[in-house]
Amino acid sequence: MTAPFVISGFADEIASDLDDQLSTLESLDIDHLDLRGVWDENALDLSDERLDELEATLDERGFSVTSIGSPIGKIGVEDDFEPHVERLDRALELANRFDTEYVRVFSYYIPEGDGPADHREEVLRRTRVAVEKAEEAGVTLVHENEKDIYGDTPGRVRDLLTTVDSPHFRAVFDPANYLEIGVRPYPDALLQVVEYVEQVHVKDAEYGERGEIRPAGEGDGRIGETVAALRDRGFEGALSLEPHLSFAGSAYGYSGPEGFEAAAEALKGVLDEEGVRYE
Repeated sequence: MTAPFVISGFADEIASDLDDQLSTLESLDIDHLDLRGVWDENALDLSDERLDELEATLDERGFSVTSIGSPIGKIGVEDDFEPHVERLDRALELANRFDTEYVRVFSYYIPEGDGPADHREEVLRRTRVAVEKAEEAGVTLVHENEKDIYGDTPGRVRDLLTTVDSPHFRAVFDPANYLEIGVRPYPDALLQVVEYVEQVHVKDAEYGERGEIRPAGEGDGRIGETVAALRDRGFEGALSLEPHLSFAGSAYGYSGPEGFEAAAEALKGVLDEEGVRYE
């Protein structure tokens, strides 16, 4: 029998204040979080003093960090790369500091009107640089499929993963992001990337461009069938709530405490219906 799935979440979707984030998670019996934003700052920009406070508070209250929800790769493919490498170094430092194996990354926005294939070699070059750094740090980069980046389709995600070909480069599966570009996440996208998936971002949506974001099970993402299929393959990663129920921006989303609670309860309902164990 496989281990229960771990439910985690992007706590900055709840509130900016750390105490508010953790109190809501505690009320939902969730003791894992994906570290992206706190106190109105991206985690990569926190001062040493703030990081000390964050680390001490998480330890005191018994929370584990699932991933560093970094913005690495969320720049134009023609933008200056070197300052971004410094940001990557910071993300890798945080992964080791907060004892998490994973840093979430992207694969660069493609200029409007250009074909992704025209920028493939540069995307691969940048990705290889990042993966080499991750290998040295003992960290795994998990690529999120996001609209308008190179790896927004399952075919290009698979191209990146197979071409780079490193155990330190794996996939986040985001059903709503696939729906937004007109791809059915299950089974169409999942079948193309399933052996690389090590984390699922849980948000559902209506099919098609600008489809409304929904809690798990209320859209076209077939999240129940997705997690059941992953369970049957022995998946042991996290299901990370990223509901975006109130706001969905390019850098972050927001749900508020009530929206996040609704999203968590919807996910648990889906898992119960599929007979998928979780903790």
